[in-house]
Amino acid sequence: MTSPNGFFQKMVNLESRSFSLQIQKFENGYFVSVSEGSNKLGSMVVSLATGPTPITTTIIPSRSEALFLKLIAERISTRMRGIALASTFIQKPLEPETAKALMSEIMDMIENE
Repeated sequence: MTSPNGFFQKMVNLESRSFSLQIQKFENGYFVSVSEGSNKLGSMVVSLATGPTPITTTIIPSRSEALFLKLIAERISTRMRGIALASTFIQKPLEPETAKALMSEIMDMIENE
């Protein structure tokens, strides 16, 4: 679902788990939230890509999905040459196939805005 103010939302069901993907577009970046179950803020990473490699900082550490969170932020910031703030609230660790499918859904939402 897309709105004129740059807010995108989608529910994704993978391996009998339900994820809410929410993306807010700004002129110089994106805020991306991935929540399992109810909408909650969770672990958070920010990435800034102005040079050849993005600068990434953890704001709220993740117990299990640190790599997934970092990859989301870095991939988005690199793609748009700006800032990406990513938050994940995941109830149990993601299987590699689930993480890949979520990443694909997020990038499709951004590229098809």
